[in-house]
Amino acid sequence: MPDVEITIIGAGVVGLAIARELSAYGDVLVIEQDISPGRGVSSRSSEVIHAGIYFPSHFLKTRLCVQGNPLLYEFCRRWQVPHRRIGKVIVAATSEEAASLEKLDALARDNGVTGLRLIDRFELKTLEPHVNGICALASPDTGIIDSHQLVKRLEALAIDNGARILCRTALVGLDQIRQGVACHVRQQGSSYRFTSRIVINAAGLSSDAVAAMAGIDIDAAGYRVHRVKGEYFRVGSRSASRINGLVYPSPEKDLTGLGIHVTKDLAGGMKLGPNAFYVDHLDYSVDPDHRHAFFENIRELLPFLTPDDLEPDMAGIRPKTQAKGAPAKDFIIAHEFGRGMPGLVNLIGIESPGLTACLSIGKLVAGMLIGADMIKGRRGTG
Repeated sequence: MPDVEITIIGAGVVGLAIARELSAYGDVLVIEQDISPGRGVSSRSSEVIHAGIYFPSHFLKTRLCVQGNPLLYEFCRRWQVPHRRIGKVIVAATSEEAASLEKLDALARDNGVTGLRLIDRFELKTLEPHVNGICALASPDTGIIDSHQLVKRLEALAIDNGARILCRTALVGLDQIRQGVACHVRQQGSSYRFTSRIVINAAGLSSDAVAAMAGIDIDAAGYRVHRVKGEYFRVGSRSASRINGLVYPSPEKDLTGLGIHVTKDLAGGMKLGPNAFYVDHLDYSVDPDHRHAFFENIRELLPFLTPDDLEPDMAGIRPKTQAKGAPAKDFIIAHEFGRGMPGLVNLIGIESPGLTACLSIGKLVAGMLIGADMIKGRRGTG
């Protein structure tokens, strides 16, 4: 018999959402290399609850975002996770951008997003008096969330269902064996091995490395992760008070990012970001010299800003499977039984809107394992 029934690699918001879901079906162990859950991608984002506007309807990330949006709002209400349905406007500054918003509106409706409205300059001024644009696409179901509290609540619910979470524990090897998967880990200077019937790879920025440990050619499979850094600059309180909700520009053509946008937090603070550039290593510093580029990028939308309003805030790094200059790519969520690895599920390239989709991702992974007859008999309530 294997030592563990289900092992999840990574205790970010996605790994914890999967742990909460799967701990209702069996014994779950989560291993996390950092000192506590949710310190990576999960805690370094705009903290936006997305509606599912930007990507094609056949993308898995679109479906999971559209499904995940109401699930996350309901979860927050039920479990008292701080959040607010603050709304968003995607603003066109030119006639060319206005035409692109019409296409974006049609795409979002095809995706199943409801409540969207194309609004003219005058209605935009009613919603956001200090934003400059000729029209906008308004999304009332976009919101903001305290991602740190979301992580804590998912962690607590998983533990209440019987899951165990081991931090400061790094995976260093995976081997397929008859009983499932042998996991080799290092914990505070010592190494050991245990077996697990099911292994879920939710390792975020390291998810391609985990897949490679299992013997998968990550380049042939399209699993290689490209790290894309995004910096944020905080806006002083005087200027922050002039903006009511989230303000986005028309999206970048290749969707490397959604453009430098305005994000509000639950305390009323405001930040700009993120930019997007490919990096080779993890570095969460913010280059203060990028202040001018941020200002020039956003000044047309927010003409009241001055460069002195901006101060370096924080940075995040996204695990994209989209190489530099390549078209947008979808989430990869794959049960690897086709590669002769039953019980191994890889989640690769789970970036934005991964936070919005975390609960629907957990349900999808559970459904995959139920369909493969690897779990059965729901037992938990959390």
